[in-house]
Amino acid sequence: MNLQLVPFTAIAAALLLAWRPAAAQQIEEDELALSYGDNTQVSIATGSAQAIRHAPATATVITARDIKAMGVSELDEVLAAVPGLHVSVSHLAYSPIYGMRGSFTNYNPQVLMLVNGLPITSIFAGNRSFAWGGMPVENIARIEVIRGPGSALYGADAYAGVINVITKTAEEIGGLEYGVRAGSFGNRDAWLQYGGRIGAVSAALYLRAGHSDGHRRIVDQDLQGMLDPVFGTKASLAPGPVSLERKALDLRADLAYQGLRLRLGFQKRDIGLGAGLAESLDPYSRLPESRFYGDLSYERTNVLPMWDLSAVLSYQDLRLDPSRQGYALFPAGAFGGAFPEGVIGNPGHYERTTALGVTAFYTGFSRHRIRIGVGHRTADLYAAPEFKNFNMVLMTGGGPAFWPLGSIVNAENTDLAYLLPHKRHLNYIFVQDEWKLARDWTLTTGLRHDRYSDFGSTSNPRVALVWDAAYNVIVKAMHGRAFRAPSSTEQYNRNNPVNIGNPSIRPEKIATTELAVVWQPLSTLQTNLTLFRYRMRDIIAAISNPDPSTGKTFQNTSDQGGRGLELEASWDPVRTFKFTGSVSLQHSTDSMSDRDVGLAPEKRFFARARWEFAPSWEAALMVNHVADRKREAWDMRPLLADYTKTDVSLARANLAGAWELRALVQNLFDRDIREPSIGPGNIRFDLPLAGRAWSLQLSRKL
Repeated sequence: MNLQLVPFTAIAAALLLAWRPAAAQQIEEDELALSYGDNTQVSIATGSAQAIRHAPATATVITARDIKAMGVSELDEVLAAVPGLHVSVSHLAYSPIYGMRGSFTNYNPQVLMLVNGLPITSIFAGNRSFAWGGMPVENIARIEVIRGPGSALYGADAYAGVINVITKTAEEIGGLEYGVRAGSFGNRDAWLQYGGRIGAVSAALYLRAGHSDGHRRIVDQDLQGMLDPVFGTKASLAPGPVSLERKALDLRADLAYQGLRLRLGFQKRDIGLGAGLAESLDPYSRLPESRFYGDLSYERTNVLPMWDLSAVLSYQDLRLDPSRQGYALFPAGAFGGAFPEGVIGNPGHYERTTALGVTAFYTGFSRHRIRIGVGHRTADLYAAPEFKNFNMVLMTGGGPAFWPLGSIVNAENTDLAYLLPHKRHLNYIFVQDEWKLARDWTLTTGLRHDRYSDFGSTSNPRVALVWDAAYNVIVKAMHGRAFRAPSSTEQYNRNNPVNIGNPSIRPEKIATTELAVVWQPLSTLQTNLTLFRYRMRDIIAAISNPDPSTGKTFQNTSDQGGRGLELEASWDPVRTFKFTGSVSLQHSTDSMSDRDVGLAPEKRFFARARWEFAPSWEAALMVNHVADRKREAWDMRPLLADYTKTDVSLARANLAGAWELRALVQNLFDRDIREPSIGPGNIRFDLPLAGRAWSLQLSRKL
């Protein structure tokens, strides 16, 4: 990709701004709101709802209507429509990797996931957990995404971007709805949701249960296949299918009474290990995880003259349960027959997070909107159960090696344990000011200070200037800093010479500068162009010790720089047709080697069209093209092939009364789609995704 074209794009944007029709001076703002106004609202950018075109961030909103038109069933499939965001998978349970603007790591802690504005981060690895297993979409009201730093408002891990999933209220459900879905790979789901009033309480209730066998695409060679020639064995199960069986249960309740709102959620997952815990196939083990989360919020306007107040008390309990059966890190007969039943390991973790946040909003100034917030959070990894039949030892001149214990033992709280329980405390304060400098100018500034009990303090500012350059042109200039907190495994991993934790590591940091132009030449056509540049510092990675035979230790390592652009368009020529599309380009380099950091696509093109071609009939088409994925510097395998994935859906509403039937075909042309395995390439031919797949959905609303 040649991003030398970027400056010319910026010049073209500047020339565009020079054109301002004289008629614009004569049109009143309320008339413009009707003809050119944007009724799409976003709250993630500042904490308050505002038109997305004026938001001081690069934001995307996907509504329930958009999701329904796609016909998909999982959150990850929806997020593929977001410019600048590429959804990939990890070898471990095929857990999703949300790569934004060139950020791509196996655990993916650089993107903050929120549900109704609250983090669902696992302290263990800094991600959403290994058995996150996605989120069903029927209960989602909207998804808000900001690309770029968000730590000035949301703190840790709002690094490359923030995703906020907002669930439906009673009013948005509006009655009783139920449905079933069936499709390829033994996929089957059923759900039920209700929204209404129970006495004085507004209640939204949701239940979903589902099962899938997974697509079972073939992995041709795994890590054990590379070790077999060394040990003279034939233990590898490759070629063999990935293990993607999944059982899922989702429960959710949303109860509101006056200014009080109680939200409760429960997710239970039992999923296959994908390409294996240690990149060696394990078709029999399952990751059993349960997650309970809830929050109690209170909002009151004019709690004091010109002061609004909101407070949220939240709790999350996440359990990855081990079983005595264990996971087969390596199959039976591995390491020259030293493990006749396989190398068995079963690391689990139990953690709970409690948080209290209070936000005050001052409305006493005519030109300022001031938001102040304080809060406390405690993340408690209170147990790390583990069963295993090996210990890691250092062999003189040979490095780390698996040493058989003869039987499966309980390693929890012993010298064999891989991790000990610990707590992390956080206190924070932030302030934000939205200042109306003039009629057409708004300056948003913010600063948040976070103090952690284990690695110290960090402060992260942001500034955004939004200019209404013309009645149909808006220009945004933005700069912000963000950080990513070290995870438990990076700080406290022990008894594992392969990757040892380091309590002294510092958080990763990023500084990002953006220039965005929103141009709406017609009431039916809107375009958005964003240019960005960023610099990551203190990147955390496992680095070989001075004596390489002693393994690796997590350290703050090199920097990474990136730049790129995102061009979006939305066109509604008639009421019955809508087209959206985007082009995302990025290039990221490692500062030490000056080489491409690899893995993330440098080019991505996405298009989606929805057509209501007859009363009660609707068709949709989605095309996602991914190109130019480099390898990491030390990975000598050939480059990954580009791919184009095409999905089509067809829906019939008002069928036999209130029923709706929706059919979906994904990967229509049955392309061989593969996502990268991490270098040096233990899964040699990368991670295969599903071929052509179909699903049918039948639902009814009363």
